[in-house]
Amino acid sequence: MPAGRVLFAVLLLVVALAVQLAVLARLPLPGATPDLVLLAVVSLALAKGPGFGLVSGFAAGLATDLVPPADHAVGRWALVLTLVGYFAGLAQGETRRSAFVPLFVVALSAAASVLLYAGLGALIDDPHVTWPAVSEILPTAVLYCVVLSAFVVPAVLRLADRFEPDPLVRR
Repeated sequence: MPAGRVLFAVLLLVVALAVQLAVLARLPLPGATPDLVLLAVVSLALAKGPGFGLVSGFAAGLATDLVPPADHAVGRWALVLTLVGYFAGLAQGETRRSAFVPLFVVALSAAASVLLYAGLGALIDDPHVTWPAVSEILPTAVLYCVVLSAFVVPAVLRLADRFEPDPLVRR
């Protein structure tokens, strides 16, 4: 794996996690908190494919699990973002064909992440997970991710091409 690609992914994920914890988590928004880490993982997966999405999802999820104020079992976000990164990466070939493909992938990934995280919480009897809370958070989580994706996904796709151009894409 080229060093430029790894450096870019690490920088992107660190910045996304820092902005999410320092800025977005403090905003008094109704419902869910915008998930910039999820958007970074999905953007990397759309740019570089399912294998890279899987690895970046695991790294971002593990970082999210370990960084305070984590109040859940270690590994939940790692599993969720690993799966989301892999499945989002499967749409890599369709990403540049339509502007709606990334939006659809982001919406589906946001919904899947909320449902997978809640499902894992229900399996381990997490008292914070209730289905009324999930049904309240789900629409806003998807909405925030789709709105932010209009800014994040194109920027990450362009920057990923600068660090390592795709030889199959004609310019």
